[in-house]
Amino acid sequence: MTAARVSPAKTTKGEETRARILETALELFRDRGYDETTMRAIAAQAHVSLGNAYYYFTSKETLIQAFYGRTHEEHLAASAPMLATRHTLKARLAGVMHAKLDTIEPYHRFAGVLFKTAADPASPLHPFSAESAQVREESTRLFGEVVDGADARVPDDLRAELPRLLWLYHMGIVLFWIHDNSPKRARSRKLVEMSVDLIATLIAFAANPLMRPLRKAALKMIAETK
Repeated sequence: MTAARVSPAKTTKGEETRARILETALELFRDRGYDETTMRAIAAQAHVSLGNAYYYFTSKETLIQAFYGRTHEEHLAASAPMLATRHTLKARLAGVMHAKLDTIEPYHRFAGVLFKTAADPASPLHPFSAESAQVREESTRLFGEVVDGADARVPDDLRAELPRLLWLYHMGIVLFWIHDNSPKRARSRKLVEMSVDLIATLIAFAANPLMRPLRKAALKMIAETK
């Protein structure tokens, strides 16, 4: 027996319904807060049955994980053209970081609301939670691409840890951005430029043979925090 073919029209309708539920949820989370928004309210606002809402998203947490996934995909798409043409570590890292700020800017107001819940270490929405592992690992691989495609000289031991360290750095920038009320998040942009320059300089110093003992000590300390 041959497998049943899924109608493209049905697939498109399902994708549209899923997107509508997610957009509605983000709007309600922003306006009412995460804890105050129920799945029933999301379903009603999206004009779908409660059962249909649960069909696409089993909980509010899965809605947020879908939001994480969507912003990550947008970040990948915005970074790809830049990574194809830039070759210095500084330029590649700066490009990826500015692409991150570009793609999350439309969600600035919502990010502040979400932070109240996601900052709880016990929350499944926390960036370090098991539930966030897929997006976290994919984002770390993006920073691995930043390093691997650069013409910078990076010691092997540092290269192994650098994608994770850059992911942690980027989370710090996002946290600063969440609290940044300057026009067009100008302070966040300035912080990216200054910090990327510092990071590129430190990595260049780390490749110096005289810095090997210090580099080894720093990497050992980092390993102890895993």
